[in-house]
Amino acid sequence: MRLTNVTKIEGTITLLTGLHIGSGNTEMHIGGTDNPVIKNPITQEPYIPGSSIKGKMRSLLEWEAGLVGITDGKPVAFEDLSKVQADPQTFKEAKTIIRLFGGAPKPGTDENLLKEIGPTRLAFWDCNLNEKWVAEMYERNLLLTETKMENTIDRIKGTAEHPRNTERVPAGAKFDFAISLRIHDDEDYSDTLIRGLRLLEITGLGGSGSRGYGKIAITLNDSELQQKLQNYDLENVA
Repeated sequence: MRLTNVTKIEGTITLLTGLHIGSGNTEMHIGGTDNPVIKNPITQEPYIPGSSIKGKMRSLLEWEAGLVGITDGKPVAFEDLSKVQADPQTFKEAKTIIRLFGGAPKPGTDENLLKEIGPTRLAFWDCNLNEKWVAEMYERNLLLTETKMENTIDRIKGTAEHPRNTERVPAGAKFDFAISLRIHDDEDYSDTLIRGLRLLEITGLGGSGSRGYGKIAITLNDSELQQKLQNYDLENVA
């Protein structure tokens, strides 16, 4: 196995609806929100962690491949490959996912299998807000986040209860997107990569997706890859 290329795939993530990726902040602040978004500690600007994109894309590909039930909800790992070996297509997809996203082999894992799969191919970078979009917001005296009020409705009384507020990055925000792809022996995993990105567009990012949060559009700088993304047909998903 020989490293033949490292490709950086760049583009833009545009929010079609508000996005909430939580910060995990459990402190309560006067005048603050109940549920803030994650922000860069230096600039205080919201961003999309690379880990959020990686985790969601991997999960979607594993659901599509039928692996989630086999792995009891955990990311597919080396030890799971023996469970799907009887199904050539699922076996192939499971190995591809481990190649792209990685998998921590346990002691005693077959060395030939480790050599066959090799190192993790994809690296996901944090997505910062696009500088031009940020400048435009400041020129218009607009904030980089919004606070969305929510509550539950008593089905009998018809009254609002349990009010809460959630911080979101508003629709229209743009983030700079970048991932790196290691290529060994001129292998080609572009189809799996595009399928994962298309699944992200369909299902969204972050929390509260069932309430309309996190719908995104991805635009890739590479015109050939962008064309594939636009035309990609997810037969049983779209």
